[in-house]
Amino acid sequence: MSPKNVVFKKICKDKSVGVYMGRRDFVDRVDSVDPVDGVIAIDREALQGRKVFVTLSCTFRYGRDDMDVMGVAFRRELYLSTRQVYPPLQDREQGVHTRTQAKLLRKLGDDAYPFFFEFPHNLPCSVAMQPAPHDVGKQCAVEFEVKAFSAESQDGKIRKRSSVKLMIRKVQYAPETEEGAPVEISRDFPVSDKPLHVTARLDKEIFYHGETMRLHLNVVNNSSKNVKNVVVSVDQVATVVLYSNDSYVKCVAIEEGETVSAGKTLQKDILLLPLLANNRERRGIALDGKLKHEDTNLASSSTIKPGVLKEVLGLMVSYRVTVKLIIGGLMSSSCLCDSEVSLELPFKLMHPKPDTVKESEMEEELVFQEFKRSYLRGMIGDDDDEEGNVSGGDDMAPKEN
Repeated sequence: MSPKNVVFKKICKDKSVGVYMGRRDFVDRVDSVDPVDGVIAIDREALQGRKVFVTLSCTFRYGRDDMDVMGVAFRRELYLSTRQVYPPLQDREQGVHTRTQAKLLRKLGDDAYPFFFEFPHNLPCSVAMQPAPHDVGKQCAVEFEVKAFSAESQDGKIRKRSSVKLMIRKVQYAPETEEGAPVEISRDFPVSDKPLHVTARLDKEIFYHGETMRLHLNVVNNSSKNVKNVVVSVDQVATVVLYSNDSYVKCVAIEEGETVSAGKTLQKDILLLPLLANNRERRGIALDGKLKHEDTNLASSSTIKPGVLKEVLGLMVSYRVTVKLIIGGLMSSSCLCDSEVSLELPFKLMHPKPDTVKESEMEEELVFQEFKRSYLRGMIGDDDDEEGNVSGGDDMAPKEN
C-alpha cells in the first residue's frame, strides 16, 4: 500500500464553501514562520452569485465571551487578513505555493482555488489556559483561525450557514542553535552560627516536551538545625501581559521527602517529568493551544523576538525549578516554628526541531479527515460556536476509490 497524507477538511452547512488543509500546526522558528496554505472548494450553484473569501485571524481572549466589564469585552483581535478566493483575482496556478496544494487542486477539480497567508513577525504563538471540568465557554487564550465564507462583498453580511471555521495553531520550536548551557545556583542560608549550603544544577537550559529532567542537588547542612523536608517542583508561570498583568503559578511536577540532619550532607539526582497527562484536571494550566478533539501539551516557553513588545504576546509562559528546604526549630517572636528557604532555576520547555521532509519524499495518496463532532465515539451534540462550523460530508470532494 502507498503511504497516505492526511488532509483536514471542513464544509459549511449550505455546502457553498469547503476548506482543505494539509496541516493545522504551523511552526515558529524565531527567525521564520511556516506560512498558512490550503485550498477552498466551492459549489457555484449553492453560491448563487456570491463571492468567496478566506481570512486568517489571531485573537486574544481573557475570560468567556459573556464576561464584560462596564460593557467592554475581554477580547482583542491582534491580526486579521482577508483574501478573495472566488472570483479569483489572479491565475489559479500563480496561487499555488506547495505540493499539497497542487495535489488538492488536481483531485478537487476546477472549482477549487488555493489560498496562502504569511504570519507577521510580531504575532504570538498559540496558548490556552486549561479550564476546570465544570467551566463552559471560551477561556483565556491566544487563538488562530482560518475562516472561509461566501457573501455579496468582503464587508457584507455573513450567514452562519455559508461560513466555515478551522482552528489552527502557531507553535514554538526550539532555536536551531545548541540547547543551552547548564543552569546552576548556589546559596548559603545563615540559619545558625554555621551556614546551610545548597547547590542545584540542571544539565541544560532547554528541555523538550516529554523529556525527563535531571536536577543535581547538593545540600551541606553545617547548621545546628534539621532540614525536615526537601521539596523540588517544576513551576509554570503564565503572565497575562494584555489587560491585567495577572500571573498564575502552577506546579506541574513535584518530588519531595528527603531530610538532612544537622551536620549531614545530601547529594542526589532528582528526576522530574512535567507532563499535561498528570495535570489534566487542574484549572489554569497553560497549554500549547488546543484544537477541538485533539490532544495537546503544556505550553512552550514564550520567546520575545527582537523589536517586538511583550504586550503584543497576550499571554507569556515561563518555567522554573524551585527547590524548597523546610527547616525546623527556628525561633520566631513567640515560638519555635518551621521556616522555609528556597532557590529557583529558570529553564525553557519547547518542542524539538523536527526532521525536514523534502517535498519529493512526501506521501502521494491523500486521505480526507472530516470534522464533525457526531463522528467521534462517545461525543453527543456539537460544541462549535457557529452553526456553519460543521462538515458537510463528501458532497464537494471526489468519491474515494
